[in-house]
Amino acid sequence: MAEVKRALLFVNFHKAGARVLADEIKGELGRLGIEPAVYRFEDRADLPPGSGFDIAVSLGGDGTVLYTARVVSPYDIPILPINLGTLGFIAAVRPDEWLAVFREWLAGTVCVSRRLMLDLAVERRGKTAIRAVCLNDAVISSSGIAKIVRLTVSAGTGGVDGSGCGGLMRLGHYRSDGLIVATPTGSTAYSVAAGGPIVDPEIEAVIINPICPFTLSNRPIVVPAHEMVMVEVEAEQRSGVLLTVDGQTSELLEPEDRILIRSAPFRTRLIASGRKAFYTALRTKLNWSGAPGEYPSGSWDISHGGDHA
Repeated sequence: MAEVKRALLFVNFHKAGARVLADEIKGELGRLGIEPAVYRFEDRADLPPGSGFDIAVSLGGDGTVLYTARVVSPYDIPILPINLGTLGFIAAVRPDEWLAVFREWLAGTVCVSRRLMLDLAVERRGKTAIRAVCLNDAVISSSGIAKIVRLTVSAGTGGVDGSGCGGLMRLGHYRSDGLIVATPTGSTAYSVAAGGPIVDPEIEAVIINPICPFTLSNRPIVVPAHEMVMVEVEAEQRSGVLLTVDGQTSELLEPEDRILIRSAPFRTRLIASGRKAFYTALRTKLNWSGAPGEYPSGSWDISHGGDHA
């Protein structure tokens, strides 16, 4: 059984009912002997301490979960993602069921999904200029009217200098409106809108997806999560280039910058937001027929090539 003394609440007060629900959660936690601390999601300049909490509660939508994940995941703090909007891919807990799910988590009887996060480092003139982590995606795009950006993309298990097993393999030069490097969690966000694949959130992989490439042969690629992805802003790039993390923070890039993207050494732990919740959201948002479920035992015989028994 989980021992909880302090809980951190990230609340998006722009969402209807957020204040009332936050007060309800604070009251219930207090009755359980748990000290709650509330952080206003919209006041991003004043970050709370990341350590010293046993659980984080996200009240909002998927965007609130993304922000919460970047703050607390490095400290291995699990997140209870309560959805205050439409059905979310990440925020899967309804407001009327949060207490039941919380009690199940305390008892150790609810699933906790471990999601891949990406660690980003921008190298500029031999030094690290920018560091960031993301749960959904990193997007490199134009910051001006001229949309075309010139990028060189490589991937592999070796170092930047080509050392290591196999070294970095150059995937090619991309002239496009931009490039998305996404996790499986982020595969259903900007990446899928740009023609990328939907990837099961439990898979350890990274999606490299060009946005409106000038050459139609530039297609999305899925690489293993243990590989590093390197994106270089080509020296010939004249218009401004922007690095956007999880659609929420942005940094200007310069010609010859190198963006090194690796699997983060930690995972986002999401309570009651496993594969079934993901496929339920997928079917609902894409209007797929039927409901997610399992075949009854014995109804599918894989020994006969997938024919019905």
